Amino acid sequence: MNGSWKSNLWKTKHQNNNDPSIETPKQHIGKNIAENELILKDIFQHCSDVQLREINVQSFPKLLLIYVDGMINADMIMSNVLRPLMYDGLPQGLGTIDSVAQMLHEDLFSILQIKKLSDFKEITEHILKGNLAILADGDDIALLADVSMFETRSVEESSGEITLRGSRESFTEHLRTNTTLLRRILPTPKLKLETMQLGNLTKTDIVLAYIEGIVSTTVLDEVRKRLSRIQIDGILESGYIEEFIEENRFSPFSQLGSTERPDVVAAGMLEGKFAIMTNGSPFVLVAPITFWGGLQAPDDYYERLLFVNFSRWIRYLFIFFSVIFPSIYVALTNFHPEMVPPKLMVTIAALREMSPFPTVIEVFIMELMFEGLREAGIRLPQQIGPLVTVAGALVIGEAAVRAGIISAPIVIVVSAAGIASFVIPRYRAGYPLRILRFPLLMLSGAFGLLGLAIGIIVIIIHMVQLNSFGTPFLAPAAPFNPRGLQDVLMRWPRKPAKLTAPNHKADRP
Repeated sequence: MNGSWKSNLWKTKHQNNNDPSIETPKQHIGKNIAENELILKDIFQHCSDVQLREINVQSFPKLLLIYVDGMINADMIMSNVLRPLMYDGLPQGLGTIDSVAQMLHEDLFSILQIKKLSDFKEITEHILKGNLAILADGDDIALLADVSMFETRSVEESSGEITLRGSRESFTEHLRTNTTLLRRILPTPKLKLETMQLGNLTKTDIVLAYIEGIVSTTVLDEVRKRLSRIQIDGILESGYIEEFIEENRFSPFSQLGSTERPDVVAAGMLEGKFAIMTNGSPFVLVAPITFWGGLQAPDDYYERLLFVNFSRWIRYLFIFFSVIFPSIYVALTNFHPEMVPPKLMVTIAALREMSPFPTVIEVFIMELMFEGLREAGIRLPQQIGPLVTVAGALVIGEAAVRAGIISAPIVIVVSAAGIASFVIPRYRAGYPLRILRFPLLMLSGAFGLLGLAIGIIVIIIHMVQLNSFGTPFLAPAAPFNPRGLQDVLMRWPRKPAKLTAPNHKADRP
């Protein structure tokens, strides 16, 4: 009767709690294993993967094992739990034993991570994360043994960040694997990994990683404060966290970086940044960041100096070209034809003679079509995605020109700008630049070069006002820092170690 009352009380608390964010009152396990089993069965009602198994050993209290099938290492349970109890027998000469849990902990089991808990809520959370719970009749303490084992993806090369030179390892969905990859690069006790849980239902483990003595304590306090304010039922990916802790959620520019590469995270932390690793996601958040960091590739610091600087300037030129070239074309052909060479303007006018739409509408349609083809290539399987993108662009562009819907120069302008946008080394850094092409296009179509200039000024003002955990988004350009600007414009050579020249005269006989 007493056990039934406890079981009904537990059930009532959960049924009346419609808000998952409200904490369930703590309830401690009792010494009667039958009552504890009833409560656990109510908690895991309709959970077919949760197994409750009773074990009877001669001259030993009844034991209850609780675990999730598919998340535990069956061989470890057999060798470390069942075999010592059922086959090897109880050890002799243990002396005074306060509880069965103490004996199991100290004398029988050789599992590395073991905890003693008495609260049903905490016990439930550990069971659902792959722990084995052991309850003994007559004890009010449960023994939690970490025997978790489930399928994880192996460490592979990142598909989103192409590596020309450097490490080809990328993060996986397993949090401990990711921290190990980071620890291998930075084998120092100054690398701190603070673990916390987010999500009222998912209880997602996250790790705040930083290098003590390099990162700013003010920045650390701020990120801890923002993480502690997150109240949500579930964290399924690091993007949830990013949206909660960034300052301006409506800005097209992200104030946190995201990467799959351990070497990029390590390099950022060596510069005073912190990283947030999320269990279940291979994408690690890095902050503070600047606008220029998204335009630089990790290979810039691995390759030779002259090649890197040449590539960086080509990259900047093409990025600027991809953003404003369609808008400049519209402004010049519609409002400032005198700025175009006469022969070129005559050719453009002749090709546009049969077009039914204004220039700005043509460019807008082709830009939307190009973005649609780009998204189709990303979402489709890898075997046919690039084929559909290339073939679609050729077929649609050629058919539109032949049908007289779109003029040939528009196809050239939009295609050139779209291809130029692919030089951005970090895919996420290209998101805002792709979006900003459309408002700049509308402004230039309405007011010419004046509208384009106004649009660029508004964007720069917005970027100047952005901050990433106290770091100005356009730093070191605004505020101006000549020394910091050196790494933005070009990579300067590292200072070689001073070597003592060999004394060849001393080697002579």
